[in-house]
Formats: sequence, structure tokens, C-alpha cells
Amino acid sequence: MHLPVRIFAALAAVLPLFLCVQARADAPPPPPIAARAFLLVEFANGQPIVAHNADERVEPASLTKLMTAYIVFDALKKKAIQPDQTAPVSQRAWKAGGSRMFIEPRKPVTVDELLRGMIVQSGNDATIALAELVAGSEEVFAQMMNREAQRLGMKNSSFTNSTGWPDAKHYSTARDLALVAAALIRDFPDYYTLYSTREFRYNNITQPNRNRLLWLDPNVDGVKTGYTEAAGYCLIASAKRGPRRLISVVLGANSDSLRAQESQKLLNYGFQFFETVRLYEKDQEVSRLRVWKGAQNEVKAGAPAAVELVLPRGDASKLKTEFVSEQPLLAPVSAGQRVGTIKVSLDGKPVGEYPVVALETVGVAGIVGRAWDSLRLWLE
Repeated sequence: MHLPVRIFAALAAVLPLFLCVQARADAPPPPPIAARAFLLVEFANGQPIVAHNADERVEPASLTKLMTAYIVFDALKKKAIQPDQTAPVSQRAWKAGGSRMFIEPRKPVTVDELLRGMIVQSGNDATIALAELVAGSEEVFAQMMNREAQRLGMKNSSFTNSTGWPDAKHYSTARDLALVAAALIRDFPDYYTLYSTREFRYNNITQPNRNRLLWLDPNVDGVKTGYTEAAGYCLIASAKRGPRRLISVVLGANSDSLRAQESQKLLNYGFQFFETVRLYEKDQEVSRLRVWKGAQNEVKAGAPAAVELVLPRGDASKLKTEFVSEQPLLAPVSAGQRVGTIKVSLDGKPVGEYPVVALETVGVAGIVGRAWDSLRLWLE
């Protein structure tokens, strides 16, 4: 398991994000978005800025290929497959319907070419060929997709194929799709650069990337479009302006141009009216706590990961933090053990709670020290 995913998943489990756009009086309301579901999140911490039907199960269409890419990238990273490796093209891949790269059974094609065919051209044939190369069959690959989705915290997703071909048991949500997009960018930054490729030529056929924002916004560097009649026009887009990166998910728009337009509106809104405020660095000391019956009398306590909040611009000065420790703290204390909570409020209203852990280990005192502290605790 990748360490960044562990940290992200742990924080997502214990840090309820109470900040909702509707509750932020200092920010203008979000623009109207013409889509069935949409979501805008801060890449660094996954905090939602705007959300509508974010947990509604929908047909993900070719957005499915983000999960496929994640697994293929992992296989490349582990050297289970190689970029210059020639991949076989099965009859199933060759005859795939929908968008295609136009690979052929008797024409050699490399993993690198298939990746570009899947990412740039959204080729279902290329996607199936990659799935079969990694797992032996698309059915086994779908099982890998579901296991990986669970590991990433995608609680409302089920995959039956690698391409997004319609199936009643194949579904996801805007929130889950944002999770896999963020994981892909975070865990495979070198391969993520493929998503900014504007066109790819294979078999004497040049096809453009369907993500119109690559031409309209120089800050956008990915990620993926999708379309079926039931799903409508979908787009997950990511843009980086300065140190900040945002991810927008638009599902069920009525046209190709509209999904790009609505995605752009979400990104502009997030960058223009919100900022990321970092309250504590990873492992930054927050306090020193009294340790009873310990080989030493106190322990350094701090945040296990950077504590960040996305706020309307100008609201950082209104934040207040309160540290609440777990007392009495008895030895032994292990590094990483939770010893308290940082409570954050904005204008007197709670906006988040963050764990504080011991930054070092404290062993148990000798018999005399333990007896003395037991007496002192009894007297307090």
C-alpha cells in the first residue's frame, strides 16, 4: 500500500470535514452548474468546496479508465510490465465497440502506445488489451479494480469491466471518482503527464484528446472525459495554479461543450474565492504533555499529517484552534499513539477536529517512580 494513500485514508476516516460552501457566508454562492452531479475538491487534502449529488450512484462511462490506468501504472511501477513491451491483441480487444485506437491482432503494439490510446483516444480496444496483459483476462482485472477501489476508500463503486461499458452492476459516484483521480495524480506523477497530451496518432489515424479544457485553460493538465447515452457527457478536470491543485467532477451534462464550460466554472470559482490555509506542518510540535508513571515526565505531541483547511479568502484571521489532551496519560506511550485533538472553529462555529499523536516513545518508570505517581494521581 502506498504511504500517501494510508495517510489520506486515515485522515478521511477521523477528520469529519464540516466546512460546507452553504455555511460559508463570506464566500459568494457557487455558480449554477448544469449537470446531474458535480464536485469540486482540494487535491492536497480532499476537502470538498462545492458538491451536488456527489454520492449518487451513476454510470461512470469512460471515467472508469482512471481506475484501469491506476492499476496499469502500478504494474509498470512494480516492473510487472514494461513500457516498450509488446502486448498481444485478442479478438475481444480488437472487436471492442465504442471509441477505439484501431489496434489489430497481427500488428505489434507496445504498452506505451496502448497507454496513449487509452488515455488520449479513450480507446476501448487499447483498454481491454492492457487489462488482459496485466491480469490475463478482463474479468480478473475487474476484480483487481474492485479491490483497489476499496483500498482507496471508494465506498460506492463497483466495476465489472475495464472500459466503462454499460452494465447494471458497473457504477460509481462523483466523490469516488474524485478519489481515484487524486490518487492517480498523487501516486503516479510521471505517468499523469500523459493526460495533458492533446493528440495521438496510431495506425495512420490521428485522434484529439476529448478534454477541451487542455486548449482553453493553460492551468488544466488532465484528466478524463466520458460519455454514454445513459451517463451523459462527463468530465473530470484538474488544474494547478501556483501551489494549489483542484479537481472538478462534472457528470451528466448535455453536451461536450457544456461539460467543459461547467468544469471551467467550478475551477475558476474554487481558485478565485477560496484559499488553502495550513495550520500545522506534519510532525510539528503542538504541545508537551505530562506523562504519569513514565521514564520521562512529558512527551512531545503533534499532528501526524499537515493540518490544512480550505477557506473563503480572508477568513484565515478568524480561525481559532483549541488543543484538548487525553488525561491522565499513562506510560507506556508509543510514538504515533493518539494523545489529543485539535479543535478548529471559525467565528465560533466548529469546522473540524484533527488528531494529535505522540511524536516519541516514553517507556515505563521504575517501581519507585510508578508508586510515587500513583500516589500523586490518587491525591489529585
